Amino acid sequence: MAQLSNPPDTIPDKPTRFIDRALNTIEVLGNKLPDPAALFFLLLIVVWILSAVFSTMQFSEIDPRNQQPLQIKNQLAGASIAAFLSSMVTTFTSFHPLGVVLVALLGVGVAEHTGFINACLKGMLSFTSAKLLTPMLVTVGLVSHTAADAGYVLVIPLGGVIFAAAGRHPLAGIAGTFAGVSGGFSANFVPSSLDPLLAGFTQMGARVIDAERVVNPLCNWYFTAASSFLIILVGWFITDRVIEPRLRRVEIDGDPADMPKMQTLGPRETRGLYAGLGALVLGVASLVLSSAPGGSVLRAPDGSLTAANAPLMQSIVPLIFLLFLIPGAVYGYVAGTVKSHRDIIKGMSTTMSTMGYYIVLSFFAALFIAAFTQSNLGALLALKGANVLKAMALPGGVTLMGIILLTATVNLLVGSASAKWALLAPIFVPMLMTLGFSPELTQAAYRVGDSTTNIITPLMPYFPLVVVYAQRYVKRTGIGTLVSLMLPYSLTFLVLWTVFLLVYWALGIPLGVQAPYTYP
Repeated sequence: MAQLSNPPDTIPDKPTRFIDRALNTIEVLGNKLPDPAALFFLLLIVVWILSAVFSTMQFSEIDPRNQQPLQIKNQLAGASIAAFLSSMVTTFTSFHPLGVVLVALLGVGVAEHTGFINACLKGMLSFTSAKLLTPMLVTVGLVSHTAADAGYVLVIPLGGVIFAAAGRHPLAGIAGTFAGVSGGFSANFVPSSLDPLLAGFTQMGARVIDAERVVNPLCNWYFTAASSFLIILVGWFITDRVIEPRLRRVEIDGDPADMPKMQTLGPRETRGLYAGLGALVLGVASLVLSSAPGGSVLRAPDGSLTAANAPLMQSIVPLIFLLFLIPGAVYGYVAGTVKSHRDIIKGMSTTMSTMGYYIVLSFFAALFIAAFTQSNLGALLALKGANVLKAMALPGGVTLMGIILLTATVNLLVGSASAKWALLAPIFVPMLMTLGFSPELTQAAYRVGDSTTNIITPLMPYFPLVVVYAQRYVKRTGIGTLVSLMLPYSLTFLVLWTVFLLVYWALGIPLGVQAPYTYP
């Protein structure tokens, strides 16, 4: 992909050349890593070997689950191999993140396939005044997380289209929207499939220490919703005050025929949007009315709506499924994008067809996590790490900052949020639990680090696509150009979001549903 050359009316060349050199190094290192699915298989082999070696040793650490000295279990012993083979299918099918993600995406897939989500995004943008254009684009980018890839394939190019139509530099629109979609990946007012996905891995990690620990899918919802305001305000400021001034002398030289055009909602789409939103409002109202009575079947035996055993909390994923499925289907029938029930099934099938890689990844991740947990290597690493941290006597805030910075660094090489957390959760979560940090707080710290460096790594799958969007307007745009635009967002998000989490924690504001700060 061509890099931006160095005429005086473009982005400064020295920062771009420096960034390009750094990115080349990162790209070489990242390309040397195996595929995440293969990585989990290799880690499974490593766990087997280490368990055989350490099973012959004695450790002084006390297992918090039985108050006995911790013993490593040899996963290469004959009985362990037999158990591994006989339970392989159930280990995979009972892998918690797999079911919750697939069920949630069935409903989201229908809403995306029928065009309901796209219509909502277009509708939000069509009512925005010129002064609020930037914050609205960042907001739409945040909300688009509920539809998986919709932000990358729809909202980011729309950012360039809308800015161009308003007489502003289209690259500023692309940069601001990209910051909202990817840099603020874990900030959202609306729960998405990412919430149960991460919570599933967090729960698996917590059960290395506490076999009965339950992590609510909405355990970070309050924090991610509050973070949305931070991302919107910071994204707004950087776009208007930093990025757009730098672009004033960058010539727009793209071919007009290749530039995307802003499409407004047609009459049928508008009617479908109103009908779909009406169905959504009715669905939410029905849920509120049915859960309001003290004797509601959605409440726990003690009358709580947010207890772990409350049917409402146990139904979060099915509710996400229904609250996307029904409005999406209603929109489709009214707008004419759905002719029969076969179109609904096609929407579900299309979404599931895109999840093949995730299913493969989940298979190897499930086997690795099961072996890692059963061997007690995770518990040993957590207890050893906790002892080191305790001996260092670092303040709690410094420990959380370390988790955020480590995650942000790993994110430069491993882009998948689920793959990273599947790998890190069995280590981070139990280790911090032994220090008194709740799994929910550890997950919140991970989400901050995971989001902020998405927009500066070319190893993020959609990064080259964003470069292509920008090249429609400025032909000489390259990877270095885009990184130079996104670096102010990334560094500012990392610093301010970390501070925001620490202040949020210090004030004791709830992280989310059933989300304490401490363990036990």
